[in-house]
Order: sequence, then C-alpha cells, then structure tokens
Amino acid sequence: MISYFASLLALAVVLLVMYAIRVLREYERAVVFFLGRFQSVKGPGLIIIIPVLQTMERVDLRTVVMDVPTQDVISRDNVSVKVNAVVYYRVIDPQSAIINVEHYDEAVSQLSQTTLRSVLGKHELDEMLSERDKLNVDIQKILDEQTDAWGVKVTNVEIKHIDLDESMIRAIAKQAEAERSRRAKVIHADGEAQAAVKLTEAAQELSKNSNAMSLRYMQTLIDIAGEQNSTIVFPLPMDLIKPLLEKQVKGER
Repeated sequence: MISYFASLLALAVVLLVMYAIRVLREYERAVVFFLGRFQSVKGPGLIIIIPVLQTMERVDLRTVVMDVPTQDVISRDNVSVKVNAVVYYRVIDPQSAIINVEHYDEAVSQLSQTTLRSVLGKHELDEMLSERDKLNVDIQKILDEQTDAWGVKVTNVEIKHIDLDESMIRAIAKQAEAERSRRAKVIHADGEAQAAVKLTEAAQELSKNSNAMSLRYMQTLIDIAGEQNSTIVFPLPMDLIKPLLEKQVKGER
C-alpha cells in the first residue's frame, strides 16, 4: 500500500516538474501571472512556472501576414467596388498584447477591415486606381496609431485587388479612349498653330525681298514638275516679268 502511494506521489512530482519546466523559442515570450496578477515577461529559453500559483500566456513575436477579407466599398463619387488587402504586423510589447486587448490578432483583423472601408470611402475611384501607394501609407499609419496601445506594430499594408463590375470597366475604357482622342486633337492643334507661326514668319521674310519671292516661286514650279508628268497651267506673277519688260523698254529707247 505504501509503495502504491509512493508511486502516485512520484508520478505527481514528475507531472508537476513537467508542467513547471517550459522551453520558449527565440521568437516566443511568456507573459507570466502570479495569482492572476501580472508578474513579468520571460523568455526565450528555459523558464520555470510554479504550478497553481503561476500561469503563462505564450506570445509569438514574428511578423504576421494577415489577409483582409474582401470589403464592399463605396467611393466618394458613388462607385461600388470590392477591395481586399494584406496587413503585416508584429507584437512588440507582449504585456500589452495580452492585458490590453482580448485576442489581439482578431482585433487587428476587425480594425483593418473597418479602416480599409473608411479610408477608401473618402477617395474617388480614379484616386484608388492611380494613388494606391499613398492609400497604403494612409491605412498603415491609421492602423499603427490604433494598435499602439495593444503592443502591436503594423509595418505595412498592401491593397491587393480593386474589383469593378463589367459596366464600370466599359465606362472606364470609354473614358480612356476619349482622353486619348482629346490628347491627339490637342497635339494636332498645337502642330497647326506652330506651323502657322512659321509660315507667317517665312511670308514676312519673303515679302521683304522680291527676288527671294521669285526664287521660291520657281522652286515650287520645279517641285511640281518633278512629281507629275502632266501639263500644268500655272499663272505667272507680274513680279517675275516686270524687270524683263523694263529692260526691254530701256533698250528700245
């Protein structure tokens, strides 16, 4: 009988020792409570937990990659889109992560969803599509400020997808096509304006010298004759034949 109780006692001691000895990895910490009150943060390595008197909560310090579920967002210009994102965070204060919030991972997830809808809802669709990096930074700053009291550091936020319905995709395609057409017309108009300025300057220079005008006239005739093999009736300006007529009149006198 005595040996039986001795065996039970030895088994109980072994179980207590096994319960008391804990091994924490390099990226783990233990938040230890003594009779329900916070005592210390221990780890990594070998730690001793006194049974019954002490309890512990294990905290992982590695960066967590959390996928934010797809959220229905209405932009400032009343366009409905579906957006999802990825949030990177890690625990920097194990004590606050255990004491100040219940299930910090779930709290970060819910806060990320509401912040994503709130921030994107303040911007128009064009801003969501073209200024994604700026929106990522804005969301990250808001989350980091809110989770600071929980001992959690939000290091990065990345918007993954912004999904539109088919009608909105067609509307955006039409808008892009109209924008390209507008730019082409503006470029063409700028070219015409520059050409008109250059032609005006050339006309002013030619008008200062009648000989230059005559040479340009003859050059035009040569260009036309070289391009076509047909007979061309071209009016002859009086400026070209007037010097010849004056010389002939002087010769007769």
